[in-house]
Amino acid sequence: MAEKENVIRIENLAKVYQMGEIQVHALRGVSFSVDRGEVLAIMGPSGSGKSTLMNMIGCLDIPSSGDYFLEGELVSSLNDDQLALVRNRKIGFVFQKFNLLARATALANVELPLRYAGINGDRKARAQKALESVGLGDRIYHQPNELSGGQQQRVAIARALVNEPAIILADEPTGNLDSKSGEEIMKLLLDLNKTQGTTLLIVTHDPEVAAVAERIIHLRDGSIEGQEVRS
Repeated sequence: MAEKENVIRIENLAKVYQMGEIQVHALRGVSFSVDRGEVLAIMGPSGSGKSTLMNMIGCLDIPSSGDYFLEGELVSSLNDDQLALVRNRKIGFVFQKFNLLARATALANVELPLRYAGINGDRKARAQKALESVGLGDRIYHQPNELSGGQQQRVAIARALVNEPAIILADEPTGNLDSKSGEEIMKLLLDLNKTQGTTLLIVTHDPEVAAVAERIIHLRDGSIEGQEVRS
């Protein structure tokens, strides 16, 4: 049986914030890996280090020490411009608050990462295909205020997918949705994982959301308290 390929490898990652004369240890030597195509949930109470770890994985911040490899590339030592390139090409973000441009159509919102990547030729076609893949082929010219919360999150997922990233990082993806819409969004993310092999990392405090994952990492006080492998 072939060994699975790591898309993420994190080794002894630590983050210390200086708050005046006080040092705050947000992460304390965290180590784990994520296989390509895996669905992983990261859970923990407020102050556990979830957001800090998400920022590290999303290349939004750099660690104080330790190494982070994304598709074999050591990204924890890159400068800001290099990190921005990695974010655009390899990471798709899905946020709790959708973060859509209010006066732009769904199509224009999904095209945005392609614009940043300097892609011109088939940009519209790729954005439309991504919207069709999340069931919004008939809403491509609607603005966010013309869409339900669940539909707005689908636009955000299409935007995350359009560059064919190595990972999708979903931060409380159902947090602003009613239970029915939340279930639909989680089903959509899992369907994309199964049909496209998308590696999915979910940061959540909701046990029902985390329950869809193959593995759950529990954080507390900046350290991994335990891991739970689910069938």
